[in-house]
Amino acid sequence: MPARSPGRAYHFPVSTLRPPWLEPRTAYVHIPFCGHHCGYCDFAVTAGQDHLIELYLDALPLELATLGEPRPVESLFIGGGTPTYLKPGQLSRLLTVLRPWFPFLTPDYEFSIESTPESLDEDRVTVLAEYGVNRVSIGVQSFNSTTLSALDRRHGVSHIPRAVEVVRKRIAALSFDLIFAAPGQTMSDWEHDLSEALRYQPDHLSTYGLTYEKGTPLWKDRDRGQVRPVGEDDELAMYELGIDTLAAAGFEHYEISNFAQPGQRSIHNQRYWANEAYFGVGVGAARYVEGVRELNVRNTHDYIRRVLSGESPTFQSECLEPKERAFETMATQLRRMEGIHRGRYRVQTGYDLDELLGTRLTALIHQGLLLDSVQSITLTRSGKFVADGVIEDLLKANV
Repeated sequence: MPARSPGRAYHFPVSTLRPPWLEPRTAYVHIPFCGHHCGYCDFAVTAGQDHLIELYLDALPLELATLGEPRPVESLFIGGGTPTYLKPGQLSRLLTVLRPWFPFLTPDYEFSIESTPESLDEDRVTVLAEYGVNRVSIGVQSFNSTTLSALDRRHGVSHIPRAVEVVRKRIAALSFDLIFAAPGQTMSDWEHDLSEALRYQPDHLSTYGLTYEKGTPLWKDRDRGQVRPVGEDDELAMYELGIDTLAAAGFEHYEISNFAQPGQRSIHNQRYWANEAYFGVGVGAARYVEGVRELNVRNTHDYIRRVLSGESPTFQSECLEPKERAFETMATQLRRMEGIHRGRYRVQTGYDLDELLGTRLTALIHQGLLLDSVQSITLTRSGKFVADGVIEDLLKANV
């Protein structure tokens, strides 16, 4: 398949594929390079080592070759890191490698890439559009310079309008990532962020409460008392404000942290939160195929060395037992607006949801944290505010 014919569907009827929880319909490719490693970030990121980029692009095709043959997908997601930190020629090289391995099943495919405001320019966006990228997710995080500083972000508020402008010229769908409950952030600050985000009319928004990941500079600053986290009540109020503000703007709250205009939900997100299979390639990438979950090494030097020497980059592999997979599927699917459909759950896992969860399920329904609509189980509004606790309680039924 020609690299520059991304809209052409691969001649492989969807009806002949096995169920999506066995045979992936989506793929993730990790590009670890960044211009700066933000203090809160715990992802597999490589900053200040640009000399590794070409070697990394040498290694990726070798890992992709282990797929054996092209794997048709509905969606392809390039994350990081900051994939658009690569120079235009490097981006072109990356996309030339990826497209033959992950042809799209249908013309209405989703081809997403993560980016930052300062890394987007006309040359890079032109390359993305030429290779069929049709969705750009910009890590805006905030429209407040003080909040951006607290998050150790490299970009400024002034970078955002230009980034949106160049994307809108060539690429159909635009998504923003926002963070709330950053150190020093007030309710007024968060309200401003939401208002500014909506002013750009994005198709999709992801809102994440800041987490202090162990070992990160921000986590260390908090432990030393140099940073004071936002209180739990204020964080909850910010989350609730996000839900109400985006609902009023016409967005569907289709997953705990994700909102979309009608028809603009992320295919990649939906497959992931259905606990369906997915391919994963690159440093730190995870994959879930045939019930086996594998994880690649997180160190870029180690990844390159292994792959170029003919070794596998995988350092962790786990085959989940059917019951474990059933509980994991429950935990992921409950995060969705549509929750867990009893019939589809039984087909996917082989387990009856009510028998699996027993009295813990009925107790949470009586507490008003879950809603039973006969066909499905969903989180109530109150349940969304304590979703992690609800899921943790249900997982205790696995004894």
